[in-house]
Amino acid sequence: MAVVAPAVGWLIPGAGHLLQKRWTRGLLLMVSVVAMFALGLLMEGKLYSPNTGDILDVLGFIGDIGAGALYIVSKALDAGTGNIARATADYGTKYLIVAGLLNIISAVDAYHIAIGKKP
Repeated sequence: MAVVAPAVGWLIPGAGHLLQKRWTRGLLLMVSVVAMFALGLLMEGKLYSPNTGDILDVLGFIGDIGAGALYIVSKALDAGTGNIARATADYGTKYLIVAGLLNIISAVDAYHIAIGKKP
């Protein structure tokens, strides 16, 4: 469980907690991450791709990939191209990154619960 819960939690936001029967926390995390990611896409934010160029792009990619399957599916559907002409696009980009970072924190939380470090 110590390996499965954070991996599943990363791939599907909140699923690591649901797997451990932490229903309320898991559903709250799932709704929060998915809503924040969806709002970022609706604001036409940019999803970063892996590259070795600018360090800010690399950091943006690390934040985005934290959203797990949401990132993978969005990139496959060619969403998150970032419309710089739209005023809310910059906010949307931040929403996408924060959703990924929140999901990473929730996966770490699922790991701590799985190893018994956190009740």
